[in-house]
Amino acid sequence: MKDIYLSLGSNIGDRALNISRAIESLPVHGVRVVQQSSPYETEPVELRDQAWFLNGVVEVETKLTPQRLMQALLEIERSMGRLRLAPKGPRIIDMDILLFGSTIVHERGLEIPHPRMAERRFVLVPFAEIAAGAVHPVLKKTIGELLEETTDRSEVRLFL
Repeated sequence: MKDIYLSLGSNIGDRALNISRAIESLPVHGVRVVQQSSPYETEPVELRDQAWFLNGVVEVETKLTPQRLMQALLEIERSMGRLRLAPKGPRIIDMDILLFGSTIVHERGLEIPHPRMAERRFVLVPFAEIAAGAVHPVLKKTIGELLEETTDRSEVRLFL
């Protein structure tokens, strides 16, 4: 299936390497990367007393179901040493499904579209770079429109 978008973030260790390793792990799980955003350095939003994140968005294709894709992402996170010690806390890697085409999923442990993506510049800025015209299937707005409308004013800057 096409029009699947994932977010990736890291704020522990070599953040760029962590994201790169996570992206390189996707094909092993039956996920082909179509395009990837530039990396963006972003200030922590909810738990502010931690290092800045590096974030990005990738567009992928896969034959996996949303549930199997989420399992694959969690497996990649675990294999890279992700520990879930504090909600919203520091992490070596964080991978989420943002959109899965026009599919809507509301299950324990999986919500698609990602429920808070419209409120997060650290997601919307890299997402708009690669797919500003992608449409949120619930809000019926493009990613570009969501970025223009978000009230989030956290800093998101291109990582060089």
